[in-house]
Amino acid sequence: MSGINNGPKDQITTSQAAVMVINYMLGAGILTLPRTMVEAAKTSDVWMSILISGVIILVAGWVIVKLCRRFQGKTVFQFMPEITGKWIAFIISMIIITYFITISAFEIRIMAEVTGFYLLEGTPAWAIVMTFMWVGLYLILGGINCIARLYEIILPITLVFFLIAILLSSRIFDVNHLRPLLGSGIKPVLQGIKPSLLSFTGYEIMLVTTAFMKNPKKANKAMMAGIVVPVIIYLITVIMVIGGMSINGVEKRTWPTLDLVRSFEVQGLFFERFESLLLVIWIMQIFSTFTVTHYAASLGWSQLFKKNVRPFIFAMLPVIYLIAMIPKDINEAFKLGDMFGNVSVYLFGGIPLILLLISILLKKGAKPN
Repeated sequence: MSGINNGPKDQITTSQAAVMVINYMLGAGILTLPRTMVEAAKTSDVWMSILISGVIILVAGWVIVKLCRRFQGKTVFQFMPEITGKWIAFIISMIIITYFITISAFEIRIMAEVTGFYLLEGTPAWAIVMTFMWVGLYLILGGINCIARLYEIILPITLVFFLIAILLSSRIFDVNHLRPLLGSGIKPVLQGIKPSLLSFTGYEIMLVTTAFMKNPKKANKAMMAGIVVPVIIYLITVIMVIGGMSINGVEKRTWPTLDLVRSFEVQGLFFERFESLLLVIWIMQIFSTFTVTHYAASLGWSQLFKKNVRPFIFAMLPVIYLIAMIPKDINEAFKLGDMFGNVSVYLFGGIPLILLLISILLKKGAKPN
């Protein structure tokens, strides 16, 4: 099957590609990242781990873009057989599709848990999951251009309200909670890299979206912007949460970011308590991750079997629902997320590099201009 015959409605700009990466990354992870990093490192120096992880992800993202630009107009599901052969490519593609499906299910389950706990107390998880899935279906059926345009609306709103809420929390910020610097040495900082890497999953969507870009030459810029913005957001979040609650306070809370925003109120403003507003905004981000992974999985199936994508979009709904309902409680949901987060580190950190080296050695694909 040749490259995608993208019409104008199926193409995205460089900024839209960057926004898709950002929205994918800024999912459920930011609500739990301070806790998972503190649990792993036992130190307030975990903000350094985020910077190191950011550099690692930038390198991994560069490899993915370099690979995709050799096969312009094709997704990873289409060009991989040219590198590895049909059957190996089929197996790897199935793993990638399974990953996207599971991440989609995980995000929507976390969204249901958070919504049920803070906003719709007593509402069954299945009711919340099904509602958001049908709304997501309506968006996905419009294609990648519709998805990208909605994300362009969601992202600025999210960033504005998130930064306002975080900066207002500076009134309870205590810099002493971040001291002493490297008091336990460099080892805890290195231990904090792994959980932060798991929160940076999202750059792998460029394996799909690069094929839809109007100007693939600028894919590197899209990838860089898509990674740098979440790194800055995560860095601010971890510093403010630990500074406001201390590492002991962070470690004891399931959703430390939300608890930080709940711990203060500003008299005289239209919204005196920001946690409900921030939660509604962040549900849109989780919704973004759910929809883009649902679309990527459906597109993968359609390109493997060379069929129209729409039937696969519908077919994925019950699969995602069943996976989302497998965890019995929030702890099992976190275990599921951690398991596939670990898979992503090797799947998208190692395989694209191997594919790139093989394509160069065998002179597969066109050398990017």
